Amino acid sequence: MRVITISIDAMGGDHGPSVTVPALERVLERRPDLRFLIYGIETDVRPWLEKHPRVFAASTLIPCEIAVSMSDKPSQALRQGRYKSSMWKAIDAVKAGEASVCISAGNTGALMAMSKFCLRTMANIERPAIAAIWPNVRSESVVLDVGATIGADSHQLIDFAILGAAMSRALFSIEKPTVGLLNVGVEEIKGQEEVKEAGRMLREADLPSMAYHGFVEGDDISRGTVDVVVTEGFAGNIALKTAEGTAKQIAGYLRSAMRRTWRARLGYLFARPAFDALREKMDVRKSNGGVFLGLNGLVVKSHGGADQESFAAAVELGHDMARNRLFERIRSDLDTFHARLPQTLSGMRQHADDSEQ
Repeated sequence: MRVITISIDAMGGDHGPSVTVPALERVLERRPDLRFLIYGIETDVRPWLEKHPRVFAASTLIPCEIAVSMSDKPSQALRQGRYKSSMWKAIDAVKAGEASVCISAGNTGALMAMSKFCLRTMANIERPAIAAIWPNVRSESVVLDVGATIGADSHQLIDFAILGAAMSRALFSIEKPTVGLLNVGVEEIKGQEEVKEAGRMLREADLPSMAYHGFVEGDDISRGTVDVVVTEGFAGNIALKTAEGTAKQIAGYLRSAMRRTWRARLGYLFARPAFDALREKMDVRKSNGGVFLGLNGLVVKSHGGADQESFAAAVELGHDMARNRLFERIRSDLDTFHARLPQTLSGMRQHADDSEQ
């Protein structure tokens, strides 16, 4: 059994090592093939490791001088925390090949800035993307970008499609994931020119790693119409936050309704198994973890306010990506696309010529 090593920024998030270290106990129960490189301020982290001897035995603690604050600006964190902070050192472990993936619940802007500076983007990738696992009525899908790149041209959208398809293949064992571009309508004449051009290029490329579906609309995300939904970061982040807020809103409505009358409370007792299943399905903690894709290494961003179960889910996501060699799949898919790119551009030029005649 291949041992997977994951680097942990123990100081990240709202709760730091009081959440990150106990969460690893839960992870080891389900993923015993893991070892951890834990980065943090020793006086803060060591007491929690001593309370969890199983984690201590599976870990190496690397002391760090500082922790990046959740309120630090990315430029400030990069300037002051480079080489010294738990966040930087956890990322650098991936660059050095000491860890397969880095997990942090820290400041998103700082984590992205440090990740880009330390790992750099992959060849032919202009900007990285943040990918999210999105529960839907069928199962789960990959949605990207959900906040890294505000505005994207056609080539960047194609990069996101390739990255998302590779992630879907690695995590869900789908041989040829269906990919859709998020748009204001499914008709080919609708939407911004960048989106329409990306659609034409994906259709012309006919990549073996994905099945291009066409345009999808917002409600197709929850329906599970495609395995991978591609958009730019502004729309993607709004969609993500709206979905999380809606899930919490519905849960609040249900709790209120079940407590309203004694009949409602009695009905809840009989229907409790169904409500428990619904709660499990709607639990946003189970889908915690935004994956930074397009870098020369894997980084997973956990929610800053994550509890133990939520942070454990982010670590398990990192484990599954490393176990299924996501980075190698991405590199192979990008090489295939760029080998076909001249043919794709030629086909697009012919399409443009035919349209003018």
